[in-house]
Amino acid sequence: MNEKIILNKIELNIILDRLCYQLIESHGDFSNTVLIGLQPRGVLFARKIINKLSKITLNKNLKYGELDSTFFRDDFRRKKDILKPSNTNIDFLVENKRVVLIDDVLYTGRSIRSSLDSIGSFGRPKSIELLVLINRRFSREIPIQPKYIGRSVDVINLERVKVDWGKKNVLLLNK
Repeated sequence: MNEKIILNKIELNIILDRLCYQLIESHGDFSNTVLIGLQPRGVLFARKIINKLSKITLNKNLKYGELDSTFFRDDFRRKKDILKPSNTNIDFLVENKRVVLIDDVLYTGRSIRSSLDSIGSFGRPKSIELLVLINRRFSREIPIQPKYIGRSVDVINLERVKVDWGKKNVLLLNK
């Protein structure tokens, strides 16, 4: 399997900072905003965003939750293996709030669609925005586009994008 680094540690830190400042520009003091990391892999990215935002804004009271949308997936009953959901940890209502969904890689859009369906269990948001580290262009099956993008990449179907938080880089893998 061939690997190519598409984001290194330095670029990843620059992108994290840029995304945080874009959120600050759009959401001010975050008093009417909630940030939600999508299980499983978006949560690691979301926690990094929350930590940076807390340091930049000195706001230790950002509303943050983690959402698992396994049971809202359109392929829930089609998989051979039993799906094991991750934890959902949202201890607040999203009623009339601005919601920012955070995920690491946007591929087909199906996970985001299921997240949009599941977020309704916590109230009716005023608006929903999507923040992603990697936007895989040309692979969307559902018309979903992020508002905040770390990096857009052109990837063919045989390639995979892997975010490696241990090595602090993003890889493009060829099968």
